[in-house]
Amino acid sequence: MKKLFMMLFVAFVTTAFAQTENSLIIQQGNFDFLRDQTDVNVELKFENTHYQVENFTEEQYLERRKEDVLANRKRGEEGWQKWSEAWNRFKNTEYLNYFLKGINGKSKKINFKKDANTKYTLIIDAKWIYAGWHGGLIGQEAKLTSDLTFVETENPTKVVMKIYGDKILGKPQNKDFVMEYGRIAGAYEATGKEVGKAIKKVIK
Repeated sequence: MKKLFMMLFVAFVTTAFAQTENSLIIQQGNFDFLRDQTDVNVELKFENTHYQVENFTEEQYLERRKEDVLANRKRGEEGWQKWSEAWNRFKNTEYLNYFLKGINGKSKKINFKKDANTKYTLIIDAKWIYAGWHGGLIGQEAKLTSDLTFVETENPTKVVMKIYGDKILGKPQNKDFVMEYGRIAGAYEATGKEVGKAIKKVIK
């Protein structure tokens, strides 16, 4: 009975978050420039990204996580080394992979990819990340606030569209959800889905 109650509570909280967040705000331009495109390059940036409700810098956030991991006798220095390697791997590759999974699952007519020679590039600049938490049977998804800017690949100063992703709530389905970087990856995937859905409404 207690387990059922907790599951219902998590479902309620998740629904409440979904009703107030996951919003995309178009700040400049529209999707019309994509009508004759088949592929779009995607890049991630982490310029001046802040973490958690305290608005930690990445350095401050990692210092606190290191203290937590090292305080666990079962994990210790070896545990921190593994955690740090996984954090960097997700930041360098997996967040983008999850975003591409999300956007390409919704935007069927345009293929978003990394390291592509295309007319336009989508730059995702993370401004704020909430890593969420995991406590056994229950957990809180991560959230991502980002600037999503479409630019001309050959002339990146030429902005054709700018979108603000406001506290996009991640999903708990991926296999790494128990870890911070796994939950953050889920927020990138959810952001991709939101952008893909918005494009699909226009490019039919």
